[in-house]
Amino acid sequence: MAKVTYKDAGVDLDIYEESMSRLPRLLARTRTPRVMPLDGGFAGLFQLDFASPLFARHYQEPLLVSCTDGVGTKLKVAQMVDRHDTVGIDLVAMSVNDALCCGAEPLFFLDYVAMSHDDPARLEQIVEGITAGCVECGCALLGGETAIMPDLYARGDYDLAGFCVGVVEKKRVIDGKAIQPGDQIIGIASSGLHSNGYSLARKAVFDVGGHKPSDFIESCGQTVTDLLLEPTRIYAKPVRAILHHYRKKHVVHGIAHITGGGLHENLERIIPPGSRAMIQRGSWTPAPVFAWIQQLGEIEQAEMDRVFNMGLGLVLVVAPYYAQSIRQQLDDLGWKNWHIGEIVAGESGVAWDK
Repeated sequence: MAKVTYKDAGVDLDIYEESMSRLPRLLARTRTPRVMPLDGGFAGLFQLDFASPLFARHYQEPLLVSCTDGVGTKLKVAQMVDRHDTVGIDLVAMSVNDALCCGAEPLFFLDYVAMSHDDPARLEQIVEGITAGCVECGCALLGGETAIMPDLYARGDYDLAGFCVGVVEKKRVIDGKAIQPGDQIIGIASSGLHSNGYSLARKAVFDVGGHKPSDFIESCGQTVTDLLLEPTRIYAKPVRAILHHYRKKHVVHGIAHITGGGLHENLERIIPPGSRAMIQRGSWTPAPVFAWIQQLGEIEQAEMDRVFNMGLGLVLVVAPYYAQSIRQQLDDLGWKNWHIGEIVAGESGVAWDK
């Protein structure tokens, strides 16, 4: 009887070792003074505070904030065109943007990559994107896990999961409870589809529209590949700048990350009893990709609103006196934004103010 090896079963440990050897330089891009060395360890160490005046945070009541998410079927587009250097940015964005909604500072990130087979070059591309996302939001890629599962995934398939940990002072937590009638609602532009609704988008573009990835879409000024693989925006820099500017005042009363469920469902999550968000339809300009997909699939507007972010990636609910100042700061930082509505007294929820 022949002796069976792990390689015969679909996992080549020599190639896996090569894959792992490509990652340390990428993790080093994200290293901060708060990452503690633990060579050969089974976990990552992160120092929350320092005695040194240079890095001291002087937390009084620090709360840890944790988030997890994936990229969804956007990965099918990456696999279709064999381009894997952007989906890692999406992975970081989906978790980090959620943490920002509490007013948290992202501290570190962990990834989980599950692959059908060992592929050092592909793994390197994926982690390249993850580290780019971490650099963008100023958090460290503290560690991760790569699993090779040939019997669970078809050859060439892979999946990603990400985990973000942040910190916020207890007295600075943003949870929506401070939202009240009169507050103004500011929407910050998305970069496109971000990482939601791709099952519908792929059906409209490829199955119904009959497009190929290389097709150039005149109305959008990009190829199908570039449109569908545009990375999710990471909003850490503008949120951090605004919260730092008003660090002695509580002027941002709520933050919503607009993902699956669209503007209505995600904004509704932070609206307290007795307050209602009235949104002015047409007060912002969605990227052309949304109209293109809607036309291809003959998709009802209500379905578009529920599935996609429709041009808004993050929404701030702010005290009325500071709304214009915050908008100006966003403009100065290069972040397109719009005044999209206000909070009124009424039954909790979100409604269109037509």
